[in-house]
Amino acid sequence: MDNNRLPFLLYRILAYVTGVFLILLTFVSMPAKYLIGETARFSLVSAPAGMETFFGDDSVLMPIVAIPHGYIYMAYVLVVLWLALGRRWSAGRTVGVALAGTIPFVGLVIEHRLATAEKAGRAGAAGTGAAAQEVRATET
Repeated sequence: MDNNRLPFLLYRILAYVTGVFLILLTFVSMPAKYLIGETARFSLVSAPAGMETFFGDDSVLMPIVAIPHGYIYMAYVLVVLWLALGRRWSAGRTVGVALAGTIPFVGLVIEHRLATAEKAGRAGAAGTGAAAQEVRATET
């Protein structure tokens, strides 16, 4: 694998992993900590019997999801910077892609759009290379 494709591959992997962890954090862990259980800050319902450790202020889900998400997001930002430097992105695009990893589902949409653009760019570059070879072949 060439050095030009490695940052994009790592970006795609980390975009999916970051997106999944962010969705788990937003829609599972945080509601379990803040909305369910007697010790929850904004308790809406009580915790199911026998499952109190998963809900409330001392929820075991937060460290299981939040801490890995933080480390994975830091790696995601570093890979976005590596990719941006290699692709010569503008500062706005770089910050936008990095911040896309902080909004549930948006990071996955942005990854899909970048993958489509990358694929189109590679196909265009391959087509340009084939056309140049064809011109050289007709000249000889």
